[in-house]
Parts: sequence; structure tokens; C-alpha cells
Amino acid sequence: MKAGLHPDYTETTITCTCGAVYHTRSTRKNVKIGICAACHPFFTGEQRFVDTAGRVEKFSRRYGSVKAARASKA
Repeated sequence: MKAGLHPDYTETTITCTCGAVYHTRSTRKNVKIGICAACHPFFTGEQRFVDTAGRVEKFSRRYGSVKAARASKA
């Protein structure tokens, strides 16, 4: 390999939002992730439902009941 061409490959820590910590090697340092094998529903067997109704209400509050105006036929 040529010197100075490849990035440094060092020890790093991967931290999940659930609190799980993994030690590995990478070209990046201190990686933070949102979901891992310790908290992913596929591996844990738990099913979490996203509150889609809350998202619709938030959209309605933000944009109101604005309706597209149709061109009237003359």
C-alpha cells in the first residue's frame, strides 16, 4: 500500500441511544447510532408502533386545512 493514501484505521467506540457500547476498529472515531442489535425489534422480539395519528395531527396544525383551489369551468 502507498504511504499517505489510506485513512487511519484505529480503535473506535460505537454508542447506541439505548446505551449499548461496542468496541471495534474503523476509520471514524466515536460513532453514535440510533438503533442496534440490542434494541432492534427484529432481534428483541418486541414490536413498537409509530404514532402515525400524531404525525397527521402535527401536519394539520402546521399547515391548517388549506385546500387546493380548483379552476372553475366557465
